[in-house]
Amino acid sequence: MKIVETPIKDLLIIEPSVFDDDRGYFYESFNKERFLKNDLEYDFVQDNQSFSSYGTIRGLHLQIGEFAQAKLVRCPVGKVLDVAVDLRVGSETFGQSFSIELSEENHRQLLIPRNFAHGFSVLSKNALFQYKCDNFYNKESERGIIYSDSTLSIDWQVEEDKISLSEKDKLLPTYNEYCERL
Repeated sequence: MKIVETPIKDLLIIEPSVFDDDRGYFYESFNKERFLKNDLEYDFVQDNQSFSSYGTIRGLHLQIGEFAQAKLVRCPVGKVLDVAVDLRVGSETFGQSFSIELSEENHRQLLIPRNFAHGFSVLSKNALFQYKCDNFYNKESERGIIYSDSTLSIDWQVEEDKISLSEKDKLLPTYNEYCERL
């Protein structure tokens, strides 16, 4: 397992050791001992999975307060653009976003600390997206920021007329509206 730092402190790319042969491949998608040896102390308690088609954008979502969640995300089938926005009050990189392609080809994962907004867009025909959380979901603690926020200016790499959103995600506040509530 290789750990790659991003420009945002504590937001890490995890590159597993992949063993290929003529039958396919094998890799450990998570190993708690390896995480602990790298001072990554997370107690993941919930696994989630979504299946989406091209142009779907899910996010930007987060949970706040005692129900904030760190996430280890990956895309074992298809390809997504994964996005994390630092919303840690007092962070030097507050409001900065980072995006990375996660796919079945590159096997990369993104380790997202608590108090980051998170989302992804589907870049392949379909994508299976999986993530581990270190806290249980709590509806009352759920927050978000609209994907198209002009302050964040995220390029989701999907043509505007191909974007598919949930009704809930269409109603999310802007970054500035979110920050006013802090």
